[in-house]
Amino acid sequence: MESYYKPEDLPKFEEIGKEAPEMAKKFFDYYGTVFAEGELTEREKSLIALAVAHAIQCPYCIDAYTQSCLEKGSNMGEMTEAIHVATAIRGGASLVHGIQARNIAGKLSM
Repeated sequence: MESYYKPEDLPKFEEIGKEAPEMAKKFFDYYGTVFAEGELTEREKSLIALAVAHAIQCPYCIDAYTQSCLEKGSNMGEMTEAIHVATAIRGGASLVHGIQARNIAGKLSM
């Protein structure tokens, strides 16, 4: 079955700047700065990125940050735990929005 997602497209990411090179340069400069060693290590940043990639369900990001995590010394236990953290936050965010539904239902029921 054909899929919209094509893993071979991931290395082509920088091509997005062909028609807008100034904006692409700004983005990639920012991106590089964000992922450079700082208060957090590059390994920690990759774990965060992997968790976020799962929360936003980006297969390209999942591929890229799984590889990055492994290259920076993370193991599957750490990576799995980071994914569970993202899952808990995403699930909790969905559940807490249930209060909005309860509030509206309460107003409409009066």
